[in-house]
Amino acid sequence: MRKAFKRILIVGCIIFLAIQFYQPARNTDNGQVLLTHITKIYNVPDSINLILATSCYDCHSNNSNYLWYDNIQPARMLVENHIKNGKKNLNFSEWGNYSIRKQQSKLERIIKQVKANEMPLSSYTMLHKNAILTAKQKEMMINWIKNILQNND
Repeated sequence: MRKAFKRILIVGCIIFLAIQFYQPARNTDNGQVLLTHITKIYNVPDSINLILATSCYDCHSNNSNYLWYDNIQPARMLVENHIKNGKKNLNFSEWGNYSIRKQQSKLERIIKQVKANEMPLSSYTMLHKNAILTAKQKEMMINWIKNILQNND
């Protein structure tokens, strides 16, 4: 029994070390802010941009802030999958590529998800406590978005 456990442990360690060599490309634009970025399309106050940077951009932009454990597999694969899915649904870096109708739809959806505490995801805020939105931050975000929607009508 001990011999079998030892073999399983050794094989497990070898597999763990082997998968460390697989490092997917990082989601980073090297600090460039494209002309399609939401901050180039709308007037984004510093307070709102800080909320977006802290709670949204890691998964919903072309520039994620990686932490030390994001370099360790299999966590890295999970993080990259999370980012890929987040960007597929909403990418603030590509905001200007969305049609006006799609932008408005996304803004309305942001309001609904923030009100329902669906964003940021609990799986993200579990490790990023500073990304949890306070009641005041939610109100600020929602008011800012409503102002954009009213001005676009």
